[in-house]
Amino acid sequence: MKFPNQGGMGQLLAQAQKMQQELKVLQDKLSKEEYSLESAGGRIKVTVNGKNEVLKLSISKELMSADDADMLSDMVKVAINQALGTAQKKMSDEMGKIVPPGMAGMF
Repeated sequence: MKFPNQGGMGQLLAQAQKMQQELKVLQDKLSKEEYSLESAGGRIKVTVNGKNEVLKLSISKELMSADDADMLSDMVKVAINQALGTAQKKMSDEMGKIVPPGMAGMF
């Protein structure tokens, strides 16, 4: 889309459209990446993707036989939240390379 007699505005719009396309490609790529995290001394392992979906969850038999179901539930929740945080930070860091500071909300 070009705006006649508005040289700077047309160029700004073109840059914004290009940035939006680059962000879409990056989001698609990052949504397919997997992020793994170990918690509770390696006894809980979680793998998530960039779409914030849990792909794998592994709990050691040692924890499964524990009498405290509430503790196990909390440990799993912490592990999942840490893995999701890792994925979100990666996406944020990569998007920050494309979007100028202060403009992230526009995309």
